[in-house]
Amino acid sequence: MSFTESKRLQGMVPTDKVRQNLPLVTIGAIFAWLAVIVYASSNSIVTLLVDIGKANPVASGRNAITYCNLLFLGSLISVVPMVMLFHKDWTRKKLARLSRHDWAILTVSAFLSSAVTPGLFFYALEHTTVTNVILIGRIEPPLFLLATWAFLNEDLNPWAMWAGLVALVGAVVMIGMRGNGALFTFGAGELATIAATLSFIASTIVTRVGLKGVPLGIFSVYRTVLGTALYFLLAMYLFGPGHFQDLFAPVVLKWIWIYAIVVIVIGQFSWNLGLKYARSGDVSLATSFSPLAAIIIAMYLLGEDPGPGLVPGGLIILAGIAIGQIGRRHSRQAGRRASGEALEHEGKLNFKGA
Repeated sequence: MSFTESKRLQGMVPTDKVRQNLPLVTIGAIFAWLAVIVYASSNSIVTLLVDIGKANPVASGRNAITYCNLLFLGSLISVVPMVMLFHKDWTRKKLARLSRHDWAILTVSAFLSSAVTPGLFFYALEHTTVTNVILIGRIEPPLFLLATWAFLNEDLNPWAMWAGLVALVGAVVMIGMRGNGALFTFGAGELATIAATLSFIASTIVTRVGLKGVPLGIFSVYRTVLGTALYFLLAMYLFGPGHFQDLFAPVVLKWIWIYAIVVIVIGQFSWNLGLKYARSGDVSLATSFSPLAAIIIAMYLLGEDPGPGLVPGGLIILAGIAIGQIGRRHSRQAGRRASGEALEHEGKLNFKGA
């Protein structure tokens, strides 16, 4: 229930005023759905761009459109819309309020959320299918709820837990029905997906514990800039100074804009407008459909075959979504901070590459 709705029910906002606000609510819901579709397609777009790079090699037959190049250059580009959105938070007054503890937590969060997590997800995409990354990522919602209960002493919402577990069962069914021992076959990509999921949960817990008083704009920009720098240094240490030698190759600069404009600019712009104007229930409903949307998009863009388990597994996932929506209607929890809600909804999206 939105703030305006609650006030109307209390008789504090006239009906005609509510009617004037309804278009903004509708627009917000549209942008929330658009953001979810964009982020659901992001893994497929990244994989498609890497395939284009393979078909158009540079000197010595190298693929210049690597996952590392896309992540690093895309993260740099993402700073531009972030600064435009959050420049008002970067004032001397607000910066002076941050303690050394805040900066330390910001740094840890930046390393986990903008270097380790996206790096692991891109590594996973390099070594397994988009569909596998999406399905294995269904371990995140129940694990996230358990983590907030164990480390933050938050109430364990049984509806949300059951919804996450049912959706996870749907993912298991979808993988298991492929046959050939697919359910028990875990390669580097699948293990990297699990590690990335755990890293994201850890970064979210760190953020929610230590950064309650930090403006969202400072957190977002600092996290991205420092995380990108740390990722660059880590990649240089692990793979050598020549790892980014093709970063500014013409084929990269030609195709990076599809990633930047679609995933970063449109995705972030729509997501922020959705969070600003849409009801929290509309945002939650949209993010719930992210896994199925991502699988369908991977089918059409990459030709991936989820196997015969698509229909039964998909129906089970839809049942999990229904349980979650019923639970939200019965929930009496209110007054969550906007940044906390943004992090919670972000956790339901598959893509965390920038």
